Amino acid sequence: MSAREEQANIGKVLGFLREWDRGDGTVRSRMLSTFLSQNAGRTFYELELELAQVASLFLARLTTWMRLTYMFGKFLGLQLKAIGIFLSTSNHDQYLTEFLEDGGVLILLDILSHSLIKEADKAEALRLLLAVSNSGRDCKELICESHGVRVIAECLFMTKKADTRQAAGALLESLSNGNPKHQDQIYKSLIALMTCASPKVQQVVLHTLRTVQLKLKSADGSIVAPLLNMLRSLHLEVQHEAINLILDLKRQDVKATLLSGLVALLRPVTEEVQQQQQITEEAEMMKVTGSLPVFVQQAAAAKAIRLLAEEDQELCRELLSLGVIQHLLYAMGNREHTDAQIQASLALEHFVRSFPRIGEHVQRVMGSALFAAFMNRADAFHMKVDKRLAETLLSNQADTIKAPDGHMSDC
Repeated sequence: MSAREEQANIGKVLGFLREWDRGDGTVRSRMLSTFLSQNAGRTFYELELELAQVASLFLARLTTWMRLTYMFGKFLGLQLKAIGIFLSTSNHDQYLTEFLEDGGVLILLDILSHSLIKEADKAEALRLLLAVSNSGRDCKELICESHGVRVIAECLFMTKKADTRQAAGALLESLSNGNPKHQDQIYKSLIALMTCASPKVQQVVLHTLRTVQLKLKSADGSIVAPLLNMLRSLHLEVQHEAINLILDLKRQDVKATLLSGLVALLRPVTEEVQQQQQITEEAEMMKVTGSLPVFVQQAAAAKAIRLLAEEDQELCRELLSLGVIQHLLYAMGNREHTDAQIQASLALEHFVRSFPRIGEHVQRVMGSALFAAFMNRADAFHMKVDKRLAETLLSNQADTIKAPDGHMSDC
């Protein structure tokens, strides 16, 4: 660029700043729209050249205007996107530092805290915070020390929009990476979020929690109860994430609690099922829908047990010591829920094929003909379970096959 062209560009930029300083909200929004269309994807050096080395002056004006007006929300979307132009440039350290010094993190977190601000604007604020977080450990710590984890978790808990959910999950994951000082706080916040009633939030939380858990050397005991409760979900994507997290925890110090909890779910507490199955004057349907989550959980527990047993022979032995065979046979007798029967049958088949003595006992419970049918098509065995066989399965005493030392003799 020649000296004359450079001088002309400086004059143009100074005119731009004067127009900004004198303009009202309508004028500034028009200017921001033009700025966005002309500067998306520019590098730091390109932006500096375009704004005649005074880009920082414009960023400061933009940040100040957002601080003064964000609660009204009228221009917030444009303001956030324009700041995103600065924070998304390569070699953006100078812009980032200036934004942080102007209180940018606190403004963004405050945006997330206001219930009247639009979800789209909150999603954009989360993306800007993600850009800040990805800039290094100091930035992650700044967000966390500004009560960011609590604010982001609350935003995730309350949101009903997919973009906001995904942005919040990605931000929590980023904050946990390379941030040992606050990693435990993020981890426990995610565990607490599992109590959220929204299945879409649950899915994001479980997925993020899996990523965070893999970075940790141990698991907190408080994770087990809400995780097992996730198996009640009627949404397959939530169950999928929950079971995968269970598989990830198989080598953690919560393993014993987790395995015993899974086995217990195969045999729901009688009072709980009866309470949820009480027939009222309203409809017989209440009986079915009331017990459904318990039976869905029973089926998911059986599936998780099968996957654990297939992965590790030592886990097989531990499950056997917990009386898993008796509980699987019990679940196979649940004629109220086909999937519980199928998943329990598939799990039992694995144990039978792995330990012949178990097969001998199961054959005594079922009888030779039914046992042959079970071994031929375990996934279709539920069609053979009539009322009489169901009563036999529900009352079985498979724990009698334990050796005197408390372990399976075939193991």
